[in-house]
Amino acid sequence: SLAVLQALEDGLKKADADPSVKAVMICGENGKFSAGADIRGFSSPKRRGIALGPIVSLIESSEKPVVAAIEGVALGGGLEVALGCHYRVAHVKARMGLPEVTLGLLPGAEGTQRLPRLIGVPAALEMITTGKHIPATEALKLGLVDEIVEENTIEAAIRLANKV
Repeated sequence: SLAVLQALEDGLKKADADPSVKAVMICGENGKFSAGADIRGFSSPKRRGIALGPIVSLIESSEKPVVAAIEGVALGGGLEVALGCHYRVAHVKARMGLPEVTLGLLPGAEGTQRLPRLIGVPAALEMITTGKHIPATEALKLGLVDEIVEENTIEAAIRLANKV
């Protein structure tokens, strides 16, 4: 939603400007990272506001480490947010993917560029062209996430942020 995008932008800018902040952790609420955009909004008239692509670029360009704590799902724009982060920690039961192709859409926030750079062209093409969701264990093998945990993902992401 526009509110989530605005909150991400405001939080990142505030964290970057605050010298006491050493790292940033992005997580979802209630055990879910992000299932991406609500497709019902795709058919509504264009609304003015911030777009996902510039937010993901803002995350990626942060001088402070940004860690994604992925629980539940990171799909579509949610995965693109995670791809903009410098590090990704996922719960062992998390799933990731770019399912918008099943609706005839391509990922629109540079996921088609960031994913191949991270996991290689063959694996990225498989995810981008099929919309396949992958489990955290496979994401770790591919290099999509840096760590998987069975415990509290947020605490693990904070530990990783403090370490880096």
